[in-house]
Amino acid sequence: MPANQRPGGRSARVRAAVLTAARGLLADGYAELTVERIAKAAGVNKTSVYRRWTDLEGVLGDLLSEYASEVVPIPDTGDLGTDLEELALLVRRGMTGEPGELITALATSAPRNPRAAQVVRGFLAERFRLAEAVVDHAIARGDLPQGTDARAAIEVLGAPLFLRLLVVDEPLDEEFVRRTAAATTAALRAGVFTPR
Repeated sequence: MPANQRPGGRSARVRAAVLTAARGLLADGYAELTVERIAKAAGVNKTSVYRRWTDLEGVLGDLLSEYASEVVPIPDTGDLGTDLEELALLVRRGMTGEPGELITALATSAPRNPRAAQVVRGFLAERFRLAEAVVDHAIARGDLPQGTDARAAIEVLGAPLFLRLLVVDEPLDEEFVRRTAAATTAALRAGVFTPR
């Protein structure tokens, strides 16, 4: 083995080739995507894909993780309203690009495909967990009371965005996203997410 080649190099190359192929083939739509098409486009044997990812949704879950790793860090400006607005705009940016198309495709197939539902749930649970830091920072600064339900607040922030993306198919314009963030901020400050 050459000195500059480390163990697992082939595995890393296969992963990169498969994810690149999947990303490219998604342009044709999720319905047309198969492990076989991805393997062919990646120049690898389909058994290599099945061995590493088990199924198509495993590949797409890994691709979602790749997209997630490219996301800008969670805002922490010191102001709850600004942080929630910046967070909502980050979500909008992610949802209107390639990651949004992939999430939409997986979520649309989720009622008929338990594996797709599992991938979407896992991705969103991780995204929500990270986003909760915005509320947690406000609690730590004393801007919100202890016990404020960060998860519920982030769900309320995200729900209208996902409704537009996945259900009513309306644009996620910036004004709508800013209003959603302002409404969530007002609800947090009014104690809606604080136990009584």
